[in-house]
Formats: sequence, structure tokens, C-alpha cells
Amino acid sequence: MTAPIHSATQSTTQTQRSGQPETNKTGVSDFDTFIRMLTTQARYQDPLEPLDSSEYASQLAQFSMVEQQTKTNDTLIALVQQLGATDMARLSSWIGKEARAIAPAHFSGQPVTVSPAPLAAADKAFIVVRNDDGEVVDRFQVPVSAEPVDWTGQEDSGAARPEGLYSFSIQSYQGDELLLEEASAVYHPVTEAQIEDGEVILILDGGQAILASTVTAVRANG
Repeated sequence: MTAPIHSATQSTTQTQRSGQPETNKTGVSDFDTFIRMLTTQARYQDPLEPLDSSEYASQLAQFSMVEQQTKTNDTLIALVQQLGATDMARLSSWIGKEARAIAPAHFSGQPVTVSPAPLAAADKAFIVVRNDDGEVVDRFQVPVSAEPVDWTGQEDSGAARPEGLYSFSIQSYQGDELLLEEASAVYHPVTEAQIEDGEVILILDGGQAILASTVTAVRANG
């Protein structure tokens, strides 16, 4: 992707500076210069050879065009600034929230909230945890419910597992038969939000990047 990235972490000073195009200053300068020239010409015209009416009308038409162009430029500038402010407000609203999405979660000693979705036909369910290498490091039974479950990240000895990315899936069983295993969504803290090619991209606390369109729920962090 090659389009410029707008980020909620960028300096507001930079945004304000880029939000005032040089074309506005040039347009206003040209408009003021035109007014001064036309006024001077009318003031110092030869009474014996006054300005031709058709020429005067032509200059008035030019004046109208310059004035309209200036107003148009001002309107466009205001619109660009408003859209930029709207984008930044939209991005900033993600920061500090927890977004629920199917993506590996960053474990750093704090519990990870998993949002399982076992099949309605299941009579028991298990959450399976895999490390970044795809190895199963934990498996535990959970209620057949969509209620969120916290994974503490502790080993059987009580020690915390290594910091890193972990993925989660839910196994739905009926008796001893495995009906389905599918990925489970996790709540991720959002640390940054960007706009690229019209898409909002969220940067999670472990550096993972996900599209905002894949988020299925948002909650306050902590």
C-alpha cells in the first residue's frame, strides 16, 4: 500500500501546519492586488478619455471571477480542514479501548479475555491455546456459553508463561465427538489507529495490525 498514512499519534501541530495550503495565501494576494489595480485605474483615468464601458465591464467580470474563485478556495480549505479533523477524531476514539477480533493476543503477564462461541448443539467446550509457533500450550474446559473467559497464562506450576503472541480456538463437543474447532475472538488493547487507502487500521499492544472492519465489539480498557 502506497497511500499516505494518517495516524492518531501524529502531532496536531503538523496537522494544523499541513491544513493551511499555500494556494489560499496566493489566492487572497491575487484578489487584493486586483482590487488595488482596478481602484487606481478608476481614480487616475483621463477625464477626457474615460475608461471604455465595455472594457470596464470586462474588468468587472474578471473581478467577479476572482472573487468567486477566492470564495471557492476558502470553502474548499474549510472542507479539507473539517474532514481532517473528523478523521483524527475518528482515529482518536479507538485509542485506549479494547477491540474484540480474531487475532493473536499479546500476553505480558496480564490475563487475556477470550470470547468463545461454542456450537449450540455442543454439551461441552474447550479452549485451546497455541503459542506463536503453533504449539498447543494449554487446553481447558469452559461453559457452553458465549460469556467471555479470562486466560491467566499460568503454567501448572503457577509460573507465568513466556511473553509473546498466543492464539485461541474453541472446540465444541457432543459427548466424545468433536463437532467443530474454530478460532476465538480476543479483546486486544488498541495503542494506535491509522488510515491507509481509506481503511482504518488498528495497532494492538503487541504490534499486531488489524482492520477496524474485523472488530466485532469494543469496550473500555480495564
